[in-house]
Amino acid sequence: GVVGQGESTDAAMGNVPLIDSFSRLLIGQDPLNIEAAFERIRTSGVFAGAQSGQYVAALTAVEIALWDIAGKALGLPVYQLLGGRVRQRVRVYCDSGAQEMIPGDERSKARIRQIQEMGFTAAKIDIDDATDPARFDRVNWTASNGEIDHMVAKVAFTRELYPKTFDLAVDMHARYDAGTGKRVAKEVEPFKLMWLEEPVPAENIDAMREVRASTSTPICCGENVYMRWGFREILEKRAADIIMPDFQKCGGLLEARKIADMAHTYYVPVAPHAVTSPIGMMATAHVCAAIPNFLVQEWHWIDSLDLWRNWVKEGEIIQKGYIVLPERPGIGVEMNEDGARKAQVP
Repeated sequence: GVVGQGESTDAAMGNVPLIDSFSRLLIGQDPLNIEAAFERIRTSGVFAGAQSGQYVAALTAVEIALWDIAGKALGLPVYQLLGGRVRQRVRVYCDSGAQEMIPGDERSKARIRQIQEMGFTAAKIDIDDATDPARFDRVNWTASNGEIDHMVAKVAFTRELYPKTFDLAVDMHARYDAGTGKRVAKEVEPFKLMWLEEPVPAENIDAMREVRASTSTPICCGENVYMRWGFREILEKRAADIIMPDFQKCGGLLEARKIADMAHTYYVPVAPHAVTSPIGMMATAHVCAAIPNFLVQEWHWIDSLDLWRNWVKEGEIIQKGYIVLPERPGIGVEMNEDGARKAQVP
């Protein structure tokens, strides 16, 4: 009679058949033995892609649902089962994409005011632009001088309109080569960014390390890296100042805790990538509340506020730029099916 809810992101299109395939390893088992269930499914899929990608994303959703079940069965919030909380509330930053940083644009200025009025103390913007008129090649993302000038202008415009105490991160979406990444990282040093995100793809860790070594701008990566094995080399080679695992696809909440603990031994903070519903956001926040080296958690719904607020029965879960962890058992939010269906992909 206990129902748990979980979520996975980005690679979710093939989740249904994968989760169906997991059922034979779950039915009849004790749902409180979460590590055992996770390992049974992970190791049984070694020839089905269980090291990363779609398989791990689907397994992540199941793992999170098991934590929700465990909390409800034991009458405790998930953070209590993860070792207890080290903070009462979880700081959230607003990822507003490209809309708020068009130099001189009045709508952009209004967006920046809106983010501050909502109580956020940090935000992130995107500076990769496939439609930039200064681009020479649609496939090769080596940035021209004109493109880099446009990137820097966007950062300068945005940074100037936020107060100095407000943190700003910048995302390049892993689309550029090492030379471009190094040039941009150097150009934005005067703006003292919270981080520059994935100036190069995370697959070549040596290239990421080269970018990091070339600049004082903090480098962040990891939203498409899976499980603790994926982060091991990034940390060992000191390729990033900050890591950003996505707790809805990296392997689940306990795996996220393990990744964070591993990063803690290298004095690397964790800033989780999160483009999820309030269910995934709250699940992520439980881990963020329990780990010492948490920095800030992403939120990506400023353009769909009504959709966001109606997704769960509890309504808005972010108050003045923070998530306050509920005392309710489990994750602490329940899906509003009518609201969630409005976001459903056909």
